[in-house]
Amino acid sequence: PTNLIEQCDEKFFTQTLDHFDVGAPTYQQRYFVCDNHFQPGGVMFFYVGNEADVELYLNHTGLMWENADEFGAMLVFAEHRYFGKSVPFGKDVTKHMKYLSTEQALADYAVLITYLKTEWKLDIPVIGFGGSYGGMLGSWFRMKYPHIIDGVIAASAPILSYFGDEVPHDLGGYAQVATFTASPAAGSAENCVSNIRRAWPAMKALGKTTDGRRKLKQALSLCADTPLDTEEDIDVLMEWARDSFYSMAMGNYPYPSSYIMNGVSELPAYPMRVACSHLHDAFDDTEEGELELLRAFSKTVGVYYNSTDDKECFQLSAPSDEDAMDSNFWDYIYCAELYGPTTTDGVKDMFWRTPWNFSTDNASCHAEWGIDARIMWPTIHYGGRRFLEVASNIVFSNGNYDPCSATGVLQNYSDSVVAVHIEGGAHHLDLMFSNALDPQPLKAARATERRHMHKWTNEFYARKAVLETEKP
Repeated sequence: PTNLIEQCDEKFFTQTLDHFDVGAPTYQQRYFVCDNHFQPGGVMFFYVGNEADVELYLNHTGLMWENADEFGAMLVFAEHRYFGKSVPFGKDVTKHMKYLSTEQALADYAVLITYLKTEWKLDIPVIGFGGSYGGMLGSWFRMKYPHIIDGVIAASAPILSYFGDEVPHDLGGYAQVATFTASPAAGSAENCVSNIRRAWPAMKALGKTTDGRRKLKQALSLCADTPLDTEEDIDVLMEWARDSFYSMAMGNYPYPSSYIMNGVSELPAYPMRVACSHLHDAFDDTEEGELELLRAFSKTVGVYYNSTDDKECFQLSAPSDEDAMDSNFWDYIYCAELYGPTTTDGVKDMFWRTPWNFSTDNASCHAEWGIDARIMWPTIHYGGRRFLEVASNIVFSNGNYDPCSATGVLQNYSDSVVAVHIEGGAHHLDLMFSNALDPQPLKAARATERRHMHKWTNEFYARKAVLETEKP
């Protein structure tokens, strides 16, 4: 669908910078209102903005657009503070990071919804939609402000990623699911996982000598000025490559999509399968065999890093400024509140051994932001499984190709806190626009979500009818 933004009004709301301090300064929060489908007796579909420009979500959240008619819905897409155009303090923002928090963002949304309903004189139910970090925010929003949001579709929300829960989570789960997505069980080539696993020690070995580094640079098509002189440089290279597999697993959609690329370029359909197709051969156990493996590996990561197919060579760090700022601010949230590390072991996954090391993580939070990583805070503040037992009206959906599903909610906790499993689904595929290539389990998942949305709407209006009869 093109030009969705033209169906919406871009607006700015004067929002309190610190909701927990009387007399705090304000900032301008951006949001979009799309009311073409709204009918009296309808609902508000509220997009719980997360860590990027909200236009990305407006253009990709088909679940809201495609159900707007049936529900007579007013669509509101709210931008998360510090992202997109909702940045307080302009260029000086990095000196004022303390106002960037999940609590402040949720309070923003609560205040905005209350303002809109008052302003429009509308007493209608509000259904929240969020994916990934936005799905976590959505579920926490329902928990903290159940009187403001009537139900939430929380897609691919890894809310069980944190320390201090009753059942400890598996820090290696994320990498294990990415490895599954590169395996034949998920439709990827036969030798892909074993070849990827073999590439890391090959890089390490070549990185030890000047001649080896020259060969490595050539085999991987790295640009001439790529620093490859120290062991740390080789680690950076390996992490750069690893991140492409994480992104391709999350973006392993059944059709070409620009979502994972922030709308800038397009990944092919099932990018992990395409990437793995370059690694289906068995390579000889010789130096030439290793180099051949690395040349193929270069094409594999190129599916992600050269999605535009116009790069002569790879630069190891070249995100646009805005992307860099988004990931920096996400890094701040990670240190300040949502510290959920992941590990790899090279046995259950296709990477190499990186055990959890809190002191290293904490040192980098200190170096970057001057703060300590808060290790138990999400569980203390929002609660893990205990919260799920007392919550209501949340649908948690997860796809088995998505690494985030490892710490998602995969079981029902009650009739109204339900888990929807999407076989063959990647990162919040259910929030996207429907497509002829959608797998059957995805269609079933969306039908379940619609059923709950109708239930929440009916409950709201039934309660309202009772209140009408009780008026003096």
